[in-house]
Amino acid sequence: MARAAGALHRFVTDRIPDRTWLVALAAALWGTDGLLRKPLSGELAASTVVLWEHLIIVLALLPWLPTALRALRAATARERWALVGIGVGASAVATALFTQAFRLGDPVTPLVLQKLQPVIAIAVAAWLLGERLRRGYWLFAVPALLGAWLMAFADPLDVRLRAAAAALLSIAAAVLWAVGTVLGRLVSERLSSRDITVLRFVIGLPAAAVVVLAQGAPVAVTAAQIGPLVALGLVPGLLGLALYYRGLHSTAASRATLAELAFPLTAALLGVGLLGASLSWTQLLGMAVVVASVTALGLRERSERPVVDTVGAAA
Repeated sequence: MARAAGALHRFVTDRIPDRTWLVALAAALWGTDGLLRKPLSGELAASTVVLWEHLIIVLALLPWLPTALRALRAATARERWALVGIGVGASAVATALFTQAFRLGDPVTPLVLQKLQPVIAIAVAAWLLGERLRRGYWLFAVPALLGAWLMAFADPLDVRLRAAAAALLSIAAAVLWAVGTVLGRLVSERLSSRDITVLRFVIGLPAAAVVVLAQGAPVAVTAAQIGPLVALGLVPGLLGLALYYRGLHSTAASRATLAELAFPLTAALLGVGLLGASLSWTQLLGMAVVVASVTALGLRERSERPVVDTVGAAA
């Protein structure tokens, strides 16, 4: 019976199309986030921005809320705790930390959060999901991590105090987002991507409200700020996450985290082109390394010898 189940799992797994590209597309949408978040972070408290993001997205998702709540009731205790971790940690708290990093840094500096995310997610995925990484994985992972570091600072060997503060906030967000990546993969085995997206923001909304109250931040915003907040919530927020969970359903968590490096790449390009940031030659080198690493990984995963083995991974 166990052999038959294993054979069936391999049969189904072999026929599920790899959607690393969809995760990368979602991450690229997240990269447009800075166009709206940077100006807003200069006008509003970080927690206020995050609260309104969640409120706007929850209102947009209200038609699907009853179905999502039924899925939550049918979920196992492990899956419920995973959803709480996604909603509170990866959605509300991590986004507030990231927004505050924008307040302290330029449009490029917060991108340091991406350099640690794959390493953290790999460790958590190995523990929770049983994913096995073949030795060749590090031939792609190490250059990608190095490229992300080079992208984060104008001089990677000279990190100033203000940039370091933004980096620390970004690293804290990276920890929460990396864990959220793995937890999302865990619950996507039985829950639909739509239900996960709805529950992420529904659970995250009260958590964001608690952060606002704890900080004593204002809740009210001006009429002129509503438009950018709506765009921020619906485009890089809702659309990006909907595509992300759709892709994550058939993408290993450890592979998804590398595809997510499309986020800092897109954000850096838009930061230079539209937000007035300037990149040093080391940051340009970092972008090239990230592009090459992620592209090479995607090509390798479509070959007969992928570097990430999900057969036998825990549900």
